[in-house]
Amino acid sequence: MLRRTMLAKIAIAGLTAATLSAIALPAVAAQCGNTASGFNQWKQQMAQEAARAGISQRTIQSALMPAQYSTTVIRLDRNQHSMNLSLDAFMKRRAPASFVSKGKRIIAQNAQLLNSIERRYGVQKEILVAIWGMETGFGANSGNMNVFNSLATLSYDCRRSDFFTEELLAAMAIVDRGDMQPNQMRGAWAGEIGQTQFLAKNYLRFAVDGDGDGRRDLIRSKADVLASTANFLRQHGWQPNAGYQPGQPNFAALREWNKAGVYQKALALFASKLAN
Repeated sequence: MLRRTMLAKIAIAGLTAATLSAIALPAVAAQCGNTASGFNQWKQQMAQEAARAGISQRTIQSALMPAQYSTTVIRLDRNQHSMNLSLDAFMKRRAPASFVSKGKRIIAQNAQLLNSIERRYGVQKEILVAIWGMETGFGANSGNMNVFNSLATLSYDCRRSDFFTEELLAAMAIVDRGDMQPNQMRGAWAGEIGQTQFLAKNYLRFAVDGDGDGRRDLIRSKADVLASTANFLRQHGWQPNAGYQPGQPNFAALREWNKAGVYQKALALFASKLAN
């Protein structure tokens, strides 16, 4: 089956607010598939799409062309159940009592950084640390899978090809922009990157240089990670000094971070425990 779609063009110039603006590409796009047999042919077609979207040949050759089809990624994509847990079970898995204790220590140890981010973006420090904890155990488990293997596999796979094609183009744009090298981009199985698990399109749009080194490194820079997470929330309507519990103004911004209701409730509850 041939995919016909409006693909996103990646705007990679400049160091501020990168965006994805829609452009029309030829009707015949890279052909998706449900087995590994057509993957190498698909990469050749995808390379042409990436070039039309403004990705450099250097990045195409270093990031896309070495990508390998991953049966592990396909298996994990077909077996997602964690968001069906009850709130209590979800909290035990993603925000246990040990995380509350550790999160409070992290807030105390990083007070200067967190206070500066809160002043700039208006996002309470406990929310940022709660996201950090729930996503990767405060950076301890960001994932070690090759992002381009994951995104290329999911872009080629017919189930959500259009969505992950845009993510793959965004990941290549991150390399083009100079933030990361392809071999540095390792993350979770679905291509989430860094200590708070940004999707590539969100990385491109909302990541900021929190430590002033001229790059946005959401894998290794704590300052970049926390400032970028705050920037995402602020850009999605976060109101300074407003509440974030269900029914309060900032709860809607939590929905933009993660669409799962149990996640939103757990995040708000976890943050409230860190604030006490």
